[in-house]
Amino acid sequence: MTRSFLVISILIGLLAGCGESPQPAAPAVTSVAADPAADRAAQLNVLYAEYWEDSLKHDPLQATQVGDPRYNAELPNSLAPEHRAQGKALAERYLERAQKIGSTGLSGQDLLSYELFERMQRDELEGLKFPRYLAPVNQFYSFANQFATLGSGTTAQPFKTVKDYDDWLARASKIPAIFDQAIVNMREGVAAGVVQPKVLMEKVLPQLDQQIVDKLEDSTYYGPIKGFPDSFSDEERARLTAAFEALISTQLIPAYQRLRDFVADEYLVAARDTVGLSALPNGAAWYAFQVRQSTTTELTPDEIHQIGLDEVKRIQGEIEQLQTTMGIAGTLKDYFATMKADPANYFGDELELLAAYGSFRSTIEPKLAALFDIQPKADFEIRPVEAFRAASASSGQYNGPSEDGTRAGIFYVNTFDLRARPRWALESLYLHEATPGHHFQIALQRELTDLPKFRRFGGETAYIEGWGLYAESLGKELGVYTDPVMAFGALDAELWRAIRLVADTGIHAKGWTRDQVLEYMYANSPAEPTRAISEAERFMAIPGQALAYKIGQLKIRELRDRSQTALGDKFDVKAFHREVLKDGSLPLDVLEAKMDRWIERSR
Repeated sequence: MTRSFLVISILIGLLAGCGESPQPAAPAVTSVAADPAADRAAQLNVLYAEYWEDSLKHDPLQATQVGDPRYNAELPNSLAPEHRAQGKALAERYLERAQKIGSTGLSGQDLLSYELFERMQRDELEGLKFPRYLAPVNQFYSFANQFATLGSGTTAQPFKTVKDYDDWLARASKIPAIFDQAIVNMREGVAAGVVQPKVLMEKVLPQLDQQIVDKLEDSTYYGPIKGFPDSFSDEERARLTAAFEALISTQLIPAYQRLRDFVADEYLVAARDTVGLSALPNGAAWYAFQVRQSTTTELTPDEIHQIGLDEVKRIQGEIEQLQTTMGIAGTLKDYFATMKADPANYFGDELELLAAYGSFRSTIEPKLAALFDIQPKADFEIRPVEAFRAASASSGQYNGPSEDGTRAGIFYVNTFDLRARPRWALESLYLHEATPGHHFQIALQRELTDLPKFRRFGGETAYIEGWGLYAESLGKELGVYTDPVMAFGALDAELWRAIRLVADTGIHAKGWTRDQVLEYMYANSPAEPTRAISEAERFMAIPGQALAYKIGQLKIRELRDRSQTALGDKFDVKAFHREVLKDGSLPLDVLEAKMDRWIERSR
């Protein structure tokens, strides 16, 4: 997950912290075919450190996300052909250097790091075969939204010192070039037949509109001016206010307007009515790559589709059992309707929703020691999703903390359309995004200081999201889900991830239309239109990503069942969780091999 921030970094929103000062250049790595394994491992570690430094220079936004301030004023035009060529050369160079050193004699973490590094570079190069840059904007992942979030003053870009403010002024002055490059690329995409679905781009327009303001004070980018540190002098405040206002009025708003006009007047006419990736040139191969990337398996779309159908049926059976326990008569759809009709199952306003999540945090934290003997040092906070992106955002998101602890992790809760955020979702969503889900796994990974930084600050979606969904399944063991409504919510959440397997593969491999997807969702879940539509369109925007959750969870659960069967009375759930987490995010096949070795050692 060390790929360009502008392409997929919000996919995890999961990069944070180091804050180091520049290091002297490391010695060049040469072939060590005759060297002992220890020397080979040492030279590989030098190579990994060099790679990390070069990757941060190539992608300064990643450096900011991980808490390294050295490049906070930089912003290369990542959509330009020169930048793409540099990225390809970076991957090729480091793959060749690593292979020249080789893995002979390596073991343990050294071998694991080598295999992961080589795999990462190969995946990066394979992904460059597909022209993502020709369709760089959609309603779910948009650099226009990412920059606004970054410039709001509330996320990774720091606004604590005068230099921080000047860094942002320098960085943000380069934003218009990326907007203009996007227009160039999208015109090229139109000519090549690589365009976004029209239904997605229609949702982009109101997002852009929110940044085209009449009053500068209403701009998201004005946030840092409203939040000056007390230490700033009147002269500094006046200078920075004038500079920010000039930036917003003469550069940023015009850039948003140009992109908005292009999308509305030129691109929408050329956008496609189809919604699946397979409708694009070489789309079937493109989707197959996305599936392999997201799941880290060799499962085909057809196989995943069937897994989804089977899981939907299984989970619905469990929901029917709960329905009987609750004494609610009728079909499954009747049960869903009864749950949705009860006003007690909804929050009255945003403040009530946020307070309920905060209260549940106090409930769950004392219970975690029952299943875990390791916990991260880093803290996290609970925030609502920003209004300008809430309509198209998922129900919850997590951004990791910085390594130095100066920036906490963030659990974003979507408060848009409270009818689509029922109370029954609270416990399972919290367990997934916060503890023991993403915050546990991501923050712990950042604290693994003995690992190369590409492992500490990267990750595999199937592992990350699989752990999040597995964490949801621990609710009963942790002593929650005691309320039948919350138990229903946990099953509903798992059902939704199974539906994702069916819907994502349906869209991108089986030619399903948007309406077919929505009909399937409504027929098989209690989802409200706001949630169903945003999720269906999310699948269209980021093909394959939604597959990671259930595939990852099923593998972790399979490994736990295998461990319990093999170890019997010797099985220790805390030890199992520690082993799963202690090496950071891994491809599922690598995780499986590691856990099988652990089972043998633990017999």
